[in-house]
Amino acid sequence: MEQIEIRKAQLSDAEGLAACIDAAYAKYQSRIFDMPAVSDGCAEEIANNQVWVATQDGAIVGGLFLIANDGFMKLANLAVHPVHGGKGIGGRLMKLAEQATREQGLFEMRLNTHVAMPENVELYTHLGWYETSRNGNTVSMSKRLGRE
Repeated sequence: MEQIEIRKAQLSDAEGLAACIDAAYAKYQSRIFDMPAVSDGCAEEIANNQVWVATQDGAIVGGLFLIANDGFMKLANLAVHPVHGGKGIGGRLMKLAEQATREQGLFEMRLNTHVAMPENVELYTHLGWYETSRNGNTVSMSKRLGRE
């Protein structure tokens, strides 16, 4: 078995990345009636934003989407295929997200998650994020980064 490789996404990765995201979010479909199509627009995201993929044996097993804003970096999506959970892929992608944020001179990250994903809120809180607001089903979170 090959090691996990993380690299910048290419347009040719869009279909595989979408399949990975769909698999990662499948467990939420039954409990979130208003779940958006989170894998839509992968090609556009790759073309217009900062997107990385984690691969193993040539297959996409994780993805990271970042969007630079004025004064902060938005963590738009971080997904790991459930078959590959527990291998540290999510942690490596999060470390990359923080590194990329700092390299661009930004020291705050923000994200939105869903109120029906309490395990995500708990995980992000454990990683140093804090909740900034709730609006309907949206939980907004933020994390300040040190300058290292």
